[in-house]
Amino acid sequence: MATNPKLKDELTDQLFRSILLLENEEECYQFFEDICTVSELKSLAQRMEVARMLKAGHTYDDIVDKTGASTATISRVKRCLNYGADGYKFMLERIESQNK
Repeated sequence: MATNPKLKDELTDQLFRSILLLENEEECYQFFEDICTVSELKSLAQRMEVARMLKAGHTYDDIVDKTGASTATISRVKRCLNYGADGYKFMLERIESQNK
């Protein structure tokens, strides 16, 4: 899928290049702790878990119970899984294949 032109700019390119330079999980923690608030980082992690659970066929109630995500967040993630840029899909597939 093509890049969303509303997102593409020099500053976002710089951010993504920075992320691509991270070499391990510890560097990720260091970088994201500086660039995000704890709440922002927890929200991102929560969304990844919501996506994983949706892909695995869990119900909204199961997802709310395990993650604490709102039904609005779950719906948003589901919409991205079904109609988005496939970012969740390919990351979940990569994580799944790495865990095998």
